[in-house]
Amino acid sequence: MDQTQTQNQMKNRNNILGAYILGSAIVWGATLIGIALKLRNTDCYEQISLILIGGAAIHLIFIWGPLAAQLKKHSK
Repeated sequence: MDQTQTQNQMKNRNNILGAYILGSAIVWGATLIGIALKLRNTDCYEQISLILIGGAAIHLIFIWGPLAAQLKKHSK
């Protein structure tokens, strides 16, 4: 493999990583907006904790799961 191919692979890896980081930020931004809307004029901890748990689950499944698989694939 020549140097150009190696550089292209690194660029692709960085682009993929950047997309996952951006996706992570979007998920957590939406989660926080959902919490802010739910908190408006209320006192409902149980509902808020459900939103946070849902956001964390989505984050782990859809963001870090594929990212871990992608990193494992590139490390081989």
